[in-house]
Amino acid sequence: MNLSSIVHALAKWLAIAGGVVLVAITVMTSFSIIGRALSWVGLGPVPGDFELVEAGTGFAVFAFLPWCQLNRGHATVDLFTNYLSPGANRVLDLLWEIVLGLITILIAWRLWVGMLEKRSYGETTLLLQFPIWWGMALCAAATVIGVVVAIYMIAIRSKEVAQGRSLLGQSSGALH
Repeated sequence: MNLSSIVHALAKWLAIAGGVVLVAITVMTSFSIIGRALSWVGLGPVPGDFELVEAGTGFAVFAFLPWCQLNRGHATVDLFTNYLSPGANRVLDLLWEIVLGLITILIAWRLWVGMLEKRSYGETTLLLQFPIWWGMALCAAATVIGVVVAIYMIAIRSKEVAQGRSLLGQSSGALH
């Protein structure tokens, strides 16, 4: 198994995990809403539903980002870059990968620091009383995979600039 396959597998499985979590919180939210609507028959909302949605959504967002970066799914504005040469676009792609990589590293670092602080304080959620750092740890782990993907993409874009040809193709960006 080569590096490309490993990076793609990591990003893919992380995105799938994020999707599973997103489906789970959607189902839970639906049950909670139905429970509220049927409170007159003795049902009620899922206790701590907003706490679970908060932690789950945070993880899902961070879980999707590496896959999005790997597949060039971020929104792009190509108003003037369409008029540049392919070589200039490859350099711009590399520069933006570096910027995104630095931002991903910054987010991972700050999530890690924040998680350690929450853990040391013993802060818990209001209703369910689960430690807040658990959700932050999941987000930090997802962001570490994001850092791996960012470094991989910087290496690929550097190779494209050095070889003078596209290895992954131009950015597709978000459809607009």
